[in-house]
Amino acid sequence: MQASFEHRIGDIVQLPGGVTSVNHIFHLPLNWDQSEDSDTIEVVARELFNTQISRTSQLPYLLYLQGGPGYPSPRYTGSGDWISYALKLYRVILLDQRGTGRSTAVTSASLQKIGDPELQARYLSHFRADSIVRDCEEIRKKLESLNESDRDEVEIKWTILGQSYGGFCLTTYLSMFPESVEFGLFTGGIPPLRSIDDVYRATFRRCAERNRKFYGRYPDDISKVRKIVKYLDDCGGAELPTGGLLSPQRFLQLGIILGQKAGSEMLHYLLEEAWEDETLSYAFLRSVENMSGFETNPIYALLHESIYMYGKNSTSKSNWSASRMLDEIKGENEFIFFDWKRMLSEQNDSSIYFTGEMIFPWMFEGDYKLLEPLKEVAHALAKKSDWGELYSAGNLSKANVSCAGIVYYDDMYVEREFSEELSRLLPDCKIWVTNEYQHSGLRDDGVKIFKTLLGMIRDDAGIPS
Repeated sequence: MQASFEHRIGDIVQLPGGVTSVNHIFHLPLNWDQSEDSDTIEVVARELFNTQISRTSQLPYLLYLQGGPGYPSPRYTGSGDWISYALKLYRVILLDQRGTGRSTAVTSASLQKIGDPELQARYLSHFRADSIVRDCEEIRKKLESLNESDRDEVEIKWTILGQSYGGFCLTTYLSMFPESVEFGLFTGGIPPLRSIDDVYRATFRRCAERNRKFYGRYPDDISKVRKIVKYLDDCGGAELPTGGLLSPQRFLQLGIILGQKAGSEMLHYLLEEAWEDETLSYAFLRSVENMSGFETNPIYALLHESIYMYGKNSTSKSNWSASRMLDEIKGENEFIFFDWKRMLSEQNDSSIYFTGEMIFPWMFEGDYKLLEPLKEVAHALAKKSDWGELYSAGNLSKANVSCAGIVYYDDMYVEREFSEELSRLLPDCKIWVTNEYQHSGLRDDGVKIFKTLLGMIRDDAGIPS
């Protein structure tokens, strides 16, 4: 099938606050390296603009890249968040990254239709940041053509805001197409130039810190967690309402929310209502299911470790790095509390630590019903050693783009020290290191963060300290 690079306009609707939303639908190559012969996929970008302002002026474009991997862009509701503020200054492009949302979706069912695990792994290899960025470039070029008059060519350079994994994609953009970027804004997403094993050693340390803070705030929850873990271990796990199994290790994955502003409170209140007589309540089990996106967004589970495989011609494999690092460190005093079996067997009152943003091979062995059919492709991706380049130190050091980023001091997901290292490599990148926010800062106080980063870029505001 020939790659068509087709574009059409989809729904045009009026949203609250005088905002017009236009869906742009693109047919783009699955494999950009063989674009002329590749199958195509659909990629959808939602353009938002202030209807009144657009009548008198052509605002520049801001591309928002969502966190993940494997999650679609936010749906704008006119709620007065950072997007509402941005629409005073920009036409905002909300991209459903390939494989997510309105774009050709990657689901457990769709992957099983592709063929054997080798074919599935080959297909999924085209859903990383390099392909996402090439999609964005094609969209940018199309916007240029749509804005051209009969006489004048229009060059569009856009500002890019990357939230979490979106910042990883922004870094790939700066490495591949810096000339297309006016400004780069990072919110908790400046990636590492370290090995994947270094990344997980660091994130387990941050995760341990968050556990200590959680139990320090809610010491009575130590016994609540121990009771739940023991119950799940004794009964072989609890069947979940829509399938799958709540095992001790799946329950402990709830720690992923501890890196959010209200994560400790959410977890505490969930534990308060865990029991109905001597069994775990339906409400609790349903809430646990609803707090996990691994099955609805399988790209996250399948490709998460691959986002750290950024180098060119690398012969290394991720090889279930998070799982290997946990096995390596849990004998150390700082990390023994991650060993829930040991904590239970010692018959003491020690806390049991939750895990965080880590993917483990056992997740594909029955605990998650919709991940179980993807076990073989998950192992194939973990053994893959020929990942392409996502970004390079050499290219980034020559990316003459003004950038600003907020770096969260004790970020549980993106290691601060590693973010600082890469920021120093960029020719013009100002960072705001703060403990005022957690990783959810853009959601919690987006207008202030967005305005501050713009001020840092434009030199009309100092860097907060």
